[in-house]
Amino acid sequence: MFKKIPLHTQIIIGLVLGLIFGLVVIKTSIPNSFTIDYIKPIGTIFINSLKMIAVPLVLASLIVGVSNLGDVSKLSRIGGKTIGTYLVTTVLAVTIGLILVNVFQPGKSLPPETRENLMSLYEGDAGSRVGQAAELQKQSPLQPLVDIVPENVFRATTDNAAMLQVVFFAILVGIALLKIPKAKAAPVIAFFDGMNDVIIQIVNYIMMIAPYGVFALMASLIVEIAGENPDSAVQLLMALLKYSLVVLGGLFTMILVVYPLILMAFTKVKYLDFFRAIRPAQLLAFSTSSSSATLPVTMKQVEEELGVSEEISSFVLPLGATVNMDGTSLYQGVAAVFIAQALGMELSLTQQLMIVLTATLASIGSAGVPGAGLIMLIIVLESIGVPAAGIALIIAPDRILDMFRTVVNVTGDATVCTIVASTEGELPDGLIRKSNPLTPND
Repeated sequence: MFKKIPLHTQIIIGLVLGLIFGLVVIKTSIPNSFTIDYIKPIGTIFINSLKMIAVPLVLASLIVGVSNLGDVSKLSRIGGKTIGTYLVTTVLAVTIGLILVNVFQPGKSLPPETRENLMSLYEGDAGSRVGQAAELQKQSPLQPLVDIVPENVFRATTDNAAMLQVVFFAILVGIALLKIPKAKAAPVIAFFDGMNDVIIQIVNYIMMIAPYGVFALMASLIVEIAGENPDSAVQLLMALLKYSLVVLGGLFTMILVVYPLILMAFTKVKYLDFFRAIRPAQLLAFSTSSSSATLPVTMKQVEEELGVSEEISSFVLPLGATVNMDGTSLYQGVAAVFIAQALGMELSLTQQLMIVLTATLASIGSAGVPGAGLIMLIIVLESIGVPAAGIALIIAPDRILDMFRTVVNVTGDATVCTIVASTEGELPDGLIRKSNPLTPND
């Protein structure tokens, strides 16, 4: 009977049950160690399984996607549309975040005592983030370009944080396959095409345990937030509720206003149909907080439910999972101004424009893994002269907000993919819904 329930419904059930289980644990005598030692590992296994296939999927799909474009001119055209659209949506996201945080000013309502407690509680964590960001700031302005080119491609494929290097290598291989004789390119393309199909099948196997993995992730998250004092989580979230609501307001504006308007302008896809098609990817993004880990499912849903060609999806989506972080950029804008407000600092218009520029550029190099946004946020803070240690103020709710902003990141990737497919005339007029045992029609 359970197998007949659509995958997205199973994931929702897992989320709700995990939340209930976590609350029961912190309100009863059940030791927290039970959840951490015996429940959390299931979620860790699930995330690791998705990360395991992220690099080979990006490598194989991009090589096939680029080589299938037929010629370099088409690659430059699609690539230009993709990067251009990603940059536009990122700037829009940061701007929306700045408008909301300036209107509602959540930082000015934070009690001084709460601020001091948070700074003390997360002093070590904040310090480590500052150290990592300081290393980044010592680098040359052109260091991001240097980092794109791998010294050793095999080493790059063993590190999910080096995904941009894998993307660079895959695009280079794809272009090279376009330039060599077709007789020699065909077996190489066939190999990576077959590998891509194998990985997609592995995705199907992994998604069978998705509801259980999501349950474990949610349950352990609730328990870890509570820590030794069950009331501390509630007090902490209440103290930062206004800030969190501003971030969430911006994120929902992107999903419910910006993306629908963009889809309406460039495609014939109805947003409700679009939303239904990518629900499993959104729910998985919410539970894993990783756009890279969600990538296999995003590609699967866009191709099978929306009818986007593999040629487009295998190029646009892996690139988006690496360079497009609308939700993260919006959060960085809100968080930077919130911290400044909480510390009693007034930011000029020039400083806020610097936030737009820095957050946009930071999103390009931000890894699609949980927590990467915090490190990039420090770069944004330093660019406007706000003490980086202030991130201690927003670490508490960050994990929860990370879940929501990852949903926006993934939704943005799927939106741009659909737009590019439509402008290339490779999107069917009607919604495509293929038969799939894991995602039956509802």
